[in-house]
Formats: sequence, C-alpha cells, structure tokens
Amino acid sequence: MAASIDPRPGIAAAAMISSTPLPDPAALAAACADIASLAPRTAAAGPWHSGAFTALADHGLLAAFVPADCGGAAADEPTLLGLLAAVAERCLTTALALSQWAAAVRILAQGDDAVRHRFLPQLARGEGFTTVGISQLTTSRQHGGTPAVRGMPQGDWWQVEGCCPWVTGADCCRSIVTGAVVPGGEPCFFVVASDAPGVDIAPPLPLLALEGSRTTAVRLSGVRPLAVIRPRLNAAAEPVAAAEPGPAVRTGGLATTALALGGARASLAFLAAEASNRSGLAAAVAGLTSEAEAIAGRLAAAAGDGIAPADRDRLRTDANSLVVRAAQAALTAAKGA
Repeated sequence: MAASIDPRPGIAAAAMISSTPLPDPAALAAACADIASLAPRTAAAGPWHSGAFTALADHGLLAAFVPADCGGAAADEPTLLGLLAAVAERCLTTALALSQWAAAVRILAQGDDAVRHRFLPQLARGEGFTTVGISQLTTSRQHGGTPAVRGMPQGDWWQVEGCCPWVTGADCCRSIVTGAVVPGGEPCFFVVASDAPGVDIAPPLPLLALEGSRTTAVRLSGVRPLAVIRPRLNAAAEPVAAAEPGPAVRTGGLATTALALGGARASLAFLAAEASNRSGLAAAVAGLTSEAEAIAGRLAAAAGDGIAPADRDRLRTDANSLVVRAAQAALTAAKGA
C-alpha cells in the first residue's frame, strides 16, 4: 500500500509534527517518492540493499540527524520526528532501520571530538551504515544476575564480551554501537566493527513482520572496539523526556510513536482512496484521521516542550493502538486482498 501513495502528502505530514520548516521540502518529497518505489524490494532485502538508505543520503535526509560541526544539518527534534513519520508512511522497514541508525548517531554525537569527527561526517554522507545494539541496557536480558554485555579494560584498550539480543541490520552495517556495563556498574558505549574478530552475527530472525529489517542477535567474544563513548547524557537508557541538545531521535519513546503514526497514515491513505467510491467507509476514515491528527499534535508538543515519562508511555500506547486499528480497517476494506 505504501508504494502507491503520492509523495507530496509526506511534506504536510512531517510539517504537522515539526515546529519549524523542514530543511528542504522538495528533497523530502523526492526521498519519499524513491522510498515508496523501493518499498517492495526493501521489504524483502532491507533498505541497505534495496537502495532506500542511499536515497535518504542522496536527498540529504541523513545529514539532518548529524550535528552541524560534523558535516550535518542538525535539524531539531520535532523536524526529525516528522521525517521519521513521513518515511514510515512510505516504508515502515526503512523507517525502523533509520530510527536505529539515528540512535547510533545520537550516541556517537555524545563522544569526544575524535570519535565525532571520525564517524559522523561519513554517516551524514551515507558512506557506510551503522546501527545499535543497546536493548540489553534498557529492556532485554534484564532478569539475569550478570550484565548481558560487559566492557573490560585491558591496559590501554578495552574488550567487549556478551550478547546483543536485538540488532537491526547487523549483517548490513559497517559498525554496531553497543551498550555494555563496565567495572563499577556504569553503562558505557562501544563502537564495534561488524567484521571484527570475535563478532558473531546470527542469521536474521524469522519475524512475523518487517523481516527486511534483518534483526538478529550479535555475540561478542573478546572484541576490541573501534571507539569508547562515555556519554554526557545516557542516550540509551533515558528516553526523550525534554527538549534536550542532541542531533538524533532516540530508540523507543517518541521515535516509536512517530513510526506508528506514519504506519497509521499509510493505512488511512488506502482507506481514504477506498472511501471515495464507498460512502460507508467515510465515517471510519474521518474518525481514525481525527485520532491521527490528535496524536500528531501531542507528539509535536512532546518533541518541542518535553513530556513526563508516564505521558510519553501513554502517547506511545495510543499510537500503537491507532496503527493496529487503522491496519485492521484497511485490511477489512480490502477484503483481505
């Protein structure tokens, strides 16, 4: 369905979230058109192989997530969430991968100048891809008695051991930004080359949906990282709760809400097209569209002004409920086709 949507509405969709004009609406429209046309291939091969990530880079969208002093455009949080929602409306697989790339960028931006200038300029240009493996610090493998991933100092270098249970595009990216617990119990971040000795990337998991995300587990055995990041902000464990400095949306929280909103809009576009010839659908389309607009307004306010954790979780739940109901309505209208 996403591949058939005209690219122009993505501009308005992003603008509804963003409190500032997009850096280049024409570039976003062109990127949306490319992503939509590539969506069928992306669903099978992933955005790294389909050309979707290249399209994001070519149209300057990746640069929006990168700080200005590292070759990026440093768009604000509302704008970035708007970009994510617009991409998700065209291809949810691409948007998921982009959210993981953006989370890696945010963590890298918390590094020292040597780390920032080593990795971020090339990522802004789309030269090599990165992803994150940080769920073990936030949601996954929290019940064990020992950390899932540990960082251990070895004189003047570090060694990383453990398992990252969820890594999107691990076998397609040049590097993985992972989180580990270091001696003393402090979380720390490490940049690991995906082809480094001791990195074992499992085959992509057989997911019920979004298999093109190539999400899998990554085991680390005595891996020597490319860089170590002791962030000024805990970019992995602390969801967006205020308008904070930083060039990229985080995993979970508001970013996940933006993906759900974009996915819902894709279903609503299909429903609206069906409703043009089937008057019985008009009320359902109007009700779901009004709900989507309300969620977009709440997301815009949260991105610009901050949001309490309980309200953030409630917003995420409401967006997830909407995207499921919109997809179900679209499936019913299509009679399962």
